[in-house]
Amino acid sequence: MTATGQRAQGWGFVAPALLWTFAFFIVPFIVMGAMSLATLDGRTLIWGLSFQNYAELAEKRFLWRAIVVSLEITLTVTVVSVVLAYPLAWIIAFNVPKRWQRLALLLAILPFWTSYVVRSYAWLLVLARDGVVNQTMLNLGLIAEPLTLANTRFATVTGFVHFFVMLLTLTIYANLVQLSPNYRRAAQDLGASAFQTFRHVILPLTLPGIVTGAFLTFVLCIGDYVTPQILGGNTELTVPQVIMVQLGRRADFPLAAALAIVLMGIVTVAYLAAARWLRLDRI
Repeated sequence: MTATGQRAQGWGFVAPALLWTFAFFIVPFIVMGAMSLATLDGRTLIWGLSFQNYAELAEKRFLWRAIVVSLEITLTVTVVSVVLAYPLAWIIAFNVPKRWQRLALLLAILPFWTSYVVRSYAWLLVLARDGVVNQTMLNLGLIAEPLTLANTRFATVTGFVHFFVMLLTLTIYANLVQLSPNYRRAAQDLGASAFQTFRHVILPLTLPGIVTGAFLTFVLCIGDYVTPQILGGNTELTVPQVIMVQLGRRADFPLAAALAIVLMGIVTVAYLAAARWLRLDRI
């Protein structure tokens, strides 16, 4: 086959993916960007090149507060999930016998089998004033009256962590099982303690898995609407919730589009930071 024929065949293979990306990502993104520069005159949409919606984001405190709340919740969930997932992945990779590791991984991904909405409502029932947590602490005499756990940021973070710990466990486990035992043996032969071996050898080699899982957690968490809506109880609005308010109650599509663009900008910055760190790590 000639070089021209090979190029044509290559374009034939990638054309469906390119068309799909163009139709369902690039075109909607262009429309959303154009919408964010439009304005509303009553209920009339006026297309143009106005930055009024972005100025409104900076001027209105509740809009800026939604961005801050989203970042605070997302960063908290990401850090807590990493701290909990790493030991779990370590136990599965090094302490569970090989023949039982598949079963352990199967148990780890069980939360993915449950509907996202059902899982959120389950946590709402567990954390309610008459739920399992409060009733257990009351029976043990740890508290005198039920605590307000549901409809709080704590409930939102708990629901997120329950889901993302398992996602991070899988990404970290994939890195851990690829490590050769010779790394640890070499470190021990050179006089390194178990902690020094972990800190200077194992942890740096598994950081790509941590960063990848943390980025996925960041993206999925900051753009989620269901969990904050169900577990947060509208006590603190996140960006997705504010976007839904603008669409559902005010029909302010330009402002909602501007919020969505800002959200995509935050995700893009997170991606560039993660990609740059991984690239530097491999130099």
